[in-house]
Amino acid sequence: MKTSDIRGIIPPVITPMNNDDEQTVNHEALRQQVERLLASGVHGMFPLGTNGEAYALSFKEKEEVLATVIDQVKGRVPVYAGTGCITTAETIRMSKRAEEMGADALSIITPSFALASQKELYDHYVAVAKQVNIPIILYNIPPRTGNKLLPETVQALCRDVDVIVGAKDSSGDIENLKAYIRLTRELDKDVAILAGNDGAILTCLKEGGAGGIAGRANIWPHTIANIYNCFIAGDLEGAQRAQDAVAVLQQTFKYGNPNTIIKTAVALQGRNVGKCRAPFNYVPEEGLEAIKKVLADVAAKGMD
Repeated sequence: MKTSDIRGIIPPVITPMNNDDEQTVNHEALRQQVERLLASGVHGMFPLGTNGEAYALSFKEKEEVLATVIDQVKGRVPVYAGTGCITTAETIRMSKRAEEMGADALSIITPSFALASQKELYDHYVAVAKQVNIPIILYNIPPRTGNKLLPETVQALCRDVDVIVGAKDSSGDIENLKAYIRLTRELDKDVAILAGNDGAILTCLKEGGAGGIAGRANIWPHTIANIYNCFIAGDLEGAQRAQDAVAVLQQTFKYGNPNTIIKTAVALQGRNVGKCRAPFNYVPEEGLEAIKKVLADVAAKGMD
């Protein structure tokens, strides 16, 4: 897979759950969600991300989810497998398994819970990269992990390691995203920088980034894909309309964990995706009403 193929809107596909006591994975609903996203024109598929609740899945469940997604996609778009774990050894194990199963690229979140220095993060990614032969996308989301990949560390990893070819920035700091793009542009190598915050997709593209890994594409895949499609076609007004249309969901994030809100919104669209795994699945009645209003308002604009 070439770095130039890492582009566009890549949904971190949600993992549907059954309504049984253990909230087992609903693989049929997962296939339906993947097919819906593909039919809407997304440019990649990212199972086992934050929206896919990788943090709540066992190793065996991760294997099963990845197998389902790869089988359903059938090569129509690249599959980016989320393989980051807390320790280097765990991350190597999951990354090697994803490569064996046929993933096209790996998205590797930073270790979490324990605070890591930039040297430790650098060494972690170098160690993982030595064990695989497919592209690696670094994944920075310090509000969740407690660890921040500084722009200089991203630049060094992309410079020093052949298979590290990009980064997803979900820091929420637009200047950090711009620094990722600016510093990696200096390298004698193609590097793909992706927005991890949905509200920053168009800014990322204007700055020279490659697209976005967009959680809200689980709700409105066609509209979010159009941010990229319109931009590439030179229709900046159309790209801005699509960007603005999905921004309203942000106001509902105060009612729960953001990926809980997104999965709840997909369920409220009438899709059989279940709830997030407990305990991360409570949305108050006021929040449910707010999500319903956002869905109705966006639908009234003809967005899907």
